[in-house]
Amino acid sequence: MIEKLMVRNYRIFDSFELDFNSGMNLLVGDNDAGKSTVMEAVNLALTGRLNGRPVAYELSPYLFNTKATDDYLAQLQAGEQVPPPEIIIDLFLSDDPEFVLLKGSNNLTGNEAVGIRIRIAMSPEFSAEYKSFIAEPKNVKLIPAEYYNVEWLGFSGNGITTRSAPLSTSFIDASAIRLQNGADYHLQSIIREHLEPKERVELSRSYRSTREAFAEHDSVNQVNLKLGGAKGDVTDRELTLGIDISQRYTWESSLVAHLDGLPYQFVGDGERATLKILLALNRKAADAEVILIEEPENHLSFSSLNLLVSKIAEKCKDKQVLVTTHSSFVLNKLGLDNLILLSSTKGARMGQLPHDTQDYFMKLSGYDTLRVVLAKRVILVEGPSDELVVQRAYRDSHDGHLPIEHGIDVINVRGLSFKRFLDIAKALEKVAVVITDNDGKPALDVAARYSEYTSEPFITVHVGADGSGKTLEPQLLSANTRQTLNTLLDKSYGTDEELQNYMKENKTTVALAVFNATEAISMPEYIRNAVGE
Repeated sequence: MIEKLMVRNYRIFDSFELDFNSGMNLLVGDNDAGKSTVMEAVNLALTGRLNGRPVAYELSPYLFNTKATDDYLAQLQAGEQVPPPEIIIDLFLSDDPEFVLLKGSNNLTGNEAVGIRIRIAMSPEFSAEYKSFIAEPKNVKLIPAEYYNVEWLGFSGNGITTRSAPLSTSFIDASAIRLQNGADYHLQSIIREHLEPKERVELSRSYRSTREAFAEHDSVNQVNLKLGGAKGDVTDRELTLGIDISQRYTWESSLVAHLDGLPYQFVGDGERATLKILLALNRKAADAEVILIEEPENHLSFSSLNLLVSKIAEKCKDKQVLVTTHSSFVLNKLGLDNLILLSSTKGARMGQLPHDTQDYFMKLSGYDTLRVVLAKRVILVEGPSDELVVQRAYRDSHDGHLPIEHGIDVINVRGLSFKRFLDIAKALEKVAVVITDNDGKPALDVAARYSEYTSEPFITVHVGADGSGKTLEPQLLSANTRQTLNTLLDKSYGTDEELQNYMKENKTTVALAVFNATEAISMPEYIRNAVGE
């Protein structure tokens, strides 16, 4: 179905490319990483619509990528003659004979492929107006979206209409679904399934009788008598109030969804979110080849989320599904192998990572994978004691702020699994810092183990100095005096060896004391360098 998305100059994406799985796709990323923009771009390419309207009616300078806009304005004001930026969304589809009319090279790769293109570009019709608009470059503050038009084409160059769109899609966002009074699709389907035609006719007759009885109520008669006295003031005909009983099945449009006796609008946010998504799935998913679901976990408890995710998996079987999420539970339930990791510059599928890295993360809860993806930057350490000491070192060198306050996550990789996490960091171009012991080996040799990663400018490795100890504890002792650490730990060891043995046997206790210490603690140089970057 959908194989790949390529985007230029649309919202957060300057230049972006992402491959999809044929079935389930779980999109995970930090806020502003572009999860919703990916969903929006896919839906836009398949439907030609944005915010429920044809995209031509939604054009705005703010749809254009900020960098593209800034570059364009800077070049204009420098006196250069530059073409205005264009938005391009290319959606590559599987090479199916059914899509032969969409096949061509009118795409960002220039290669023959099957797909759909949305192109938002300056309209030649407004070339004179545009030249007048940029005559005074210093007055140009935004891209003149009013002069743009929208092309919705196959890669062949053939135009696409709503009727000829090759794939049907269902975009489900519980926060945007409005479920008000009236019979929704799900309730009507229940009625059709459980009531015989004669029963429905009888229900309609009873409902009409109830409404007719309204007009015969004493209080209503009194009101109508009073209104009858207004004859001549408003109309020459007799004026009364009553309920419309002209339609055959008016009862269907008067049904209100109730949960355990409560009208829908009075139910909690979690129940409403679940109901909205399931109703939308029941109504739309049956006829859709591509289903897009935005953050189904919102407002839901663990048990409610379990039920909802199970329903999603069941109802979306054999369809291509894109789900955005921040939930490790959703990842585990729908499959880590379907995970797509997003940053603002690129995306990486879990299946594109080395097989041993995939296997490693499949055995974890999913939370550690999320931490790498969602942090702005990660610091990888060997164990819980290292984590506490590094947190303290960072706080000392950043005016009392912990790493997490700056979007930096210190992750205990539980041993020497740095390379697994670095595979993700490398794929996402995520800034990553490794802090590790030398374990009695030359520091340069230890660092050389990660040379395939440190060739990237955003990955660095910091190793305990030679001659200052094999692990964190002797490194701390080397950076401080025995008296300082004796005082910190409320001990009175007479030799460094005795103190060092205690520290090795009580790693977490020592690290916690370092973290909570009110007095100044000197940190080993390799840790200072790592947290100071």
